[in-house]
Order: sequence, then structure tokens, then C-alpha cells
Amino acid sequence: MLTKKSVEDINVTGKKVLVRCDFNVPMEDGRITDDNRIVGALPTIKYLLAHNARVILCSHMGRPKGEFNPKYSLAPVAKRLSELLGKEVTLAADVVGPDAQAKAAALKDGEVLLLENVRFHKEEEKNDPAFAKQLASLAEIYVNDAFGTAHRAHASTAGVADYLPAVCGYLIQKEISIMGGALNNPTRPFVAILGGAKVADKLKVIENLLTKVDTLIIGGGMAYTFLAAQGKGIGTSLYDAEKLDYCKDMLKKADEKGVKLLLPVDTVVAASFPDPIDAHIETEVVCSDSIPADKMGLDIGPKTRELFAEAVKAAKTVIWNGPMGVFENDELAKGTIAVAQALADSDATTIVGGGDSAAAVEKLGFADKITHISTGGGASLEFLEGLELPGIACLNDK
Repeated sequence: MLTKKSVEDINVTGKKVLVRCDFNVPMEDGRITDDNRIVGALPTIKYLLAHNARVILCSHMGRPKGEFNPKYSLAPVAKRLSELLGKEVTLAADVVGPDAQAKAAALKDGEVLLLENVRFHKEEEKNDPAFAKQLASLAEIYVNDAFGTAHRAHASTAGVADYLPAVCGYLIQKEISIMGGALNNPTRPFVAILGGAKVADKLKVIENLLTKVDTLIIGGGMAYTFLAAQGKGIGTSLYDAEKLDYCKDMLKKADEKGVKLLLPVDTVVAASFPDPIDAHIETEVVCSDSIPADKMGLDIGPKTRELFAEAVKAAKTVIWNGPMGVFENDELAKGTIAVAQALADSDATTIVGGGDSAAAVEKLGFADKITHISTGGGASLEFLEGLELPGIACLNDK
């Protein structure tokens, strides 16, 4: 559980507070296409404003590779944030340069300044101490509220905490208390659903979850290495030969611990991967132990969808990370949709761990039926692995 101080544990009135947000929002032609991450930061910003703090916000956007690039400017974010807060958010022309310094110094109680994209400096991702110190010198208190980058030890996510009292905002508090609560003290039965392409990406997650869950469901591309570990023919499906023994170990471990490990019983197959990804392809459904040698599995079949949905129905806590198939293709999205639907229909505490699963739930319009959708893909994965995240480890203990 969260043993770190939050904004409520420190006096912010009249103080300059540097807040690391995650404003890395999707853009098209200079327009924000989804402002969820900006909305997610509002509770912390509003709390600070209500307590007359002088608020200095910082964030990255995209990958400008350490150079000033107007394409990645946070100007659209400042504009949207002004609308959402109903008050002007001033944008600095730089990050730690003369404009940022002058504007930060001139801030009055209850005013908001947004610094330009922190990744315009290559020192940001290197966690350069001199840059972190410069950034910290603009303020008197540091608040990290960017869960999406909490697994990165960058200057603005961890480095500045060496120079300022450091606490978390409401978004990080919520992420840690909900996900931490589910992992460490779940209401049972506790079901975890893992999907996505590669076993290698989820090794530690599988291992950690096997010590905590009652049922572990594995779908997506990673399921085929598990099926192969059971001696089943998987045709030309995605397969990680180096992880075969690992999968055998995990199947054994699940058995020893009395954890139900569910794999697809039927599979949607096609002659090849769709190219382009949304192209129409001819598919058929086969049993998972008789995938034709010249076909590849690309989604879970109808029986598996029912099997997985039944497990969700019986659960009291569910965590889901990773799609069940090539969900960008309408023909191959049915498995992912079925899982999303099962979570939406469930009375359990349901947690979706960022990335593709979050995108699928949002796209299908189920977001309001899920208990918690994580704002961080990579961060939520590392959290599920049981790792300590640098952006949280650096904060002051209660």
C-alpha cells in the first residue's frame, strides 16, 4: 500500500509547487484527440489551486529526442487545460531557461504555469543531476502525479526529488491504492487475464501473479508458447522457443500452487497475419490442439470466449492486461471485445492495466463500467511484476 506522503500531507499555501503530470496526449494535426490524461491531472491541480499554491506544471510529449521541436510543443495542452480549469494557464517558452525562470518567479498564489516539453532537453531522460537541480530551483515543493512515467528514472520524474520535499498527487495515490490493494489484499476469487504478443514481455508478471491469484488466464500471442509447452501443434502461430521451458515451469508452478491456469481451447486461425493490419482476411475456428500446420492463431475462439467470461463472472477481483488477439482487425477483435464485455458486466473490482487493453475498453465504450483503468501501460506492467517504481520510490515516506 502507499506509504508515501501525498499533497495533503504538506503545506502548499503560498508555495511554488512543481507538478510532474502526464500530458503525453494523442495529437492529430495539432489537435488533441483524447484529453483523458489532462482530465486525470485535474484533481491534484484543483487541490493546489484551492489551497492557494503557485502551480508549475511539467510534462513530456512524444519523442523530440532532446531538441526543441514545435511539433511536440505543449501549447495545445495549455489551451485545453485553461478551458478545463476555467482560468488561464500560461505557457513558458522554455523548460529551465530565462522565460521559465521569469514566469515562475512572477507567479502569484492560485496561478498556473506550464513549462515547455521537458524532453526538449536530452538531460531529462538521462536524469542529469544539474538539469534536475535547475528544474527543482523553480519551486519549493515537488509533486509527482505522472503514473504513466513513474517507471522511468528521469530528471522530472525522480531526479528533482533529490532537491525538494517530494510527495505524490491524487492520480498516483489512486493507481497505487487500487492496484496495490488488488495485488496485496484482493477480495477472492482473484482472476488475472494476460494477453499481448510476447511471453518475454510478461515473464515477471506471470511469476508474480501466480503467487497471488486463484485463476490466471492467458490469451493473445503469448498463449501459443504455453500451448506448445503442453506438446500441442501450433501451426505457424507466434512462438517463443527460448521460453518453452519457462512456460513448462509456470504450468507446473500453477499446478503446485493450486492456481487454475486457463489457456485457449479453440482458436481463430488464418493463412497469415493481416497486411495491412485492418485488411479483410479469411478465418476459421479450430480446436487449440489441432491448429493446421500452415495456419496461425490470431484470436481466441468462441468456446474460449465463454470459458474466460465464466471465470470473470465468478470473480470478485479481476486484473486485465493485454489483448486476446489482433484487436486492430475487426475480424480478430472478438476475443478482446468478449473479455472487455465480461469485465463491463461484472460486479467485481475490475482493473485494466493501461496500453492496448485500456484503448480497447475506451474504444468499445465500456470505460465507465470498469472500476479502474490505469493511465500507465509500462508502469502498470512493472507494478504487476512487483517492482518498485523510481517515480514513487523517490517520494518522501509518511
